[in-house]
Amino acid sequence: VALEKIKEAQVKKLVIRVHMSDDSSKTMMVDERQTVRQVLDNLMDKSHCGYSLDWSLVETISELQMERIFEDHENLVENLLNWTRDSQNKLMFVERIEKYALFKNPQNYLLGKKETSEMADRNKEVLLEECFCGSSVTVPEIEGVLWLKEDGKKSWKKRYFLLRASGIYYVPKGKAKVSRDLVCFLQLDHVSVYYGQDYRNKYKAPTDYCLVLKHPQIQKKSQYIKYLCCDDVRTLHQWINGIRIAKYGKQLYMNYQEALKRTESAYDWTSLSSSSIKSGSSSSSLPESQSNHSNQSDSGVSDTQPAGHVRSQSIVSSMFSEAWKRGTQLEESSKVTRRL
Repeated sequence: VALEKIKEAQVKKLVIRVHMSDDSSKTMMVDERQTVRQVLDNLMDKSHCGYSLDWSLVETISELQMERIFEDHENLVENLLNWTRDSQNKLMFVERIEKYALFKNPQNYLLGKKETSEMADRNKEVLLEECFCGSSVTVPEIEGVLWLKEDGKKSWKKRYFLLRASGIYYVPKGKAKVSRDLVCFLQLDHVSVYYGQDYRNKYKAPTDYCLVLKHPQIQKKSQYIKYLCCDDVRTLHQWINGIRIAKYGKQLYMNYQEALKRTESAYDWTSLSSSSIKSGSSSSSLPESQSNHSNQSDSGVSDTQPAGHVRSQSIVSSMFSEAWKRGTQLEESSKVTRRL
C-alpha cells in the first residue's frame, strides 16, 4: 500500500481549464497517465453533450496564430507541459468534422484524386483495410505545387512538393520529379502539423489555406517553423491528413475504431434505457400496436429493436399489471372477511 501511495504521489498532475464551444469553461485535473481519448470521455460525461466522433481537444497557440487537433492516443499532460508559464494558449473542447473525415470518406484522401467522389460503404471499408491493415501502412502519394514562406520574410515562393512515408520532399528548380533529384524538405518524426489562422493578414499569404510544421516545444517565432500555403481547402485537408498518416500510421486507424466503438456503445446504452422507460410506461395503458408505435417514435431507434422484443415487453408488462390487480382484489376481500 505504501509503495502504491509513493507511486501515485510521483505521477504528474495538472489542473487545466478547458474552453467549451458555448464560450463557457470547465476546470479539471488530469494526470500524465491519461490519453486525450480518456480526457475526451470525461468531458463528454460531465458536459452531457452526447457522444460523437467529432468531439476534439484543440490546442490554440495565439502568439503563432495556429491550432492543432490532438490525436486520441497522445498524452495530454506531455503536450501541455510544452506551454510556457506566461502562455496565452487555450485548450478547446469542440466538434471538428475534419478529425475523422479521412475515415468517413477515405476515397477523398487516399486515392490522390483532386475532386470529391462518392463510394459505397463496403468499398470504403476495403479501401481502409488496404491502406491500414497490411504489413505496412500505405501513405498516399500526395504531390503538387504549394507556396513556401521564406525564412524571416513575408514573401512566398512556389515549390513542387511530394509526400512520402519518410517525409516531405521538393523538386529543385530545373530538375525532374525523379527520386535521385528530390531534396528532403522535412522529416516528420519530431514535428506536428498545425492549421494556420489568418495568415493572409499576418504573413501576406497567397490564400487562407495554410498549414504549419513545427516541433511541439517551439512556442514562439522560430526559423525552425515551416509555413506552407495551399490553393484551396481541399488540397489543405489532403496534405494535413496525408501527413497524419505518414506520421502516426496504423495508430490513427486504431484511434478511429476506438472512438467509433465508444460512440456506438454509448448510443446503444442510451437507446436501451430510453426504450425500456418508454415501453414500460406506455404498454400498460395502450394496446399492443399503439405501444410499439409510441416506443419507436419516442426513442428514435425503431430499427435497433425487433418487433418481437417490443411485443414481449408489452406482454410481460400486461402480466404484471393483471397480477397486481388480482393481488389487490384478494387483499381487499380478505380485509372484508376479517371485519365480518
